[in-house]
Amino acid sequence: MPRRLLPAAVATLSTLSLLTACTGSPEAGRPNTTPTSPSPTSSPAPTPSAPSTPTWSADEQAAITAATAQYLAARAAAGRALQKPEGVRSPVLEAAGNGGAWLESILERLDFFTRNGLYQTGTSKISSTAPSSVNLKAEQPTVVLKSCIDGTGVQMRYRSTGKPVPVASTVGGGKHGISARLVYSANAAGKKMWFLIEEKAAGAC
Repeated sequence: MPRRLLPAAVATLSTLSLLTACTGSPEAGRPNTTPTSPSPTSSPAPTPSAPSTPTWSADEQAAITAATAQYLAARAAAGRALQKPEGVRSPVLEAAGNGGAWLESILERLDFFTRNGLYQTGTSKISSTAPSSVNLKAEQPTVVLKSCIDGTGVQMRYRSTGKPVPVASTVGGGKHGISARLVYSANAAGKKMWFLIEEKAAGAC
């Protein structure tokens, strides 16, 4: 029979397992189209044009494309690790582009799962992703993505029985908006690549 988790452990479990989600940065490159109020003696202000779609330079678009691909790979690797948490090591997750505070949160969750005989079933799905901001002039070039994550059906289960963990069994929480920050940095072998280092809540999506 599986060891029943104490209330404090269940609370910790829920905290570790809920998907993070937060407000993304405003779209870069969007012009300010707010009309200037005319003075009493001036001619009526012209009707402002509709806001244009954010535009990116060729280098920025290349960074967005590469960062988005690495974001998908990093999250997929983290999801696979949570389904089979025993023996997962940091280098495996780093090779897929997990880093920084995000990697630490995954490792913490894996440790908790292993110590309590738990694993995760179901996989969070990324239903949409769009760039929020790009900064290629920073010491570590940065891309921020606004994503919609669907965690419907994600559950924690006992390894010994396969049964869902009471109270905290459904951890996906439906859809969440996510602001994901990726930086371009060297991996352990010295090769430059994009790393997912942070996710913040961005409300509903």
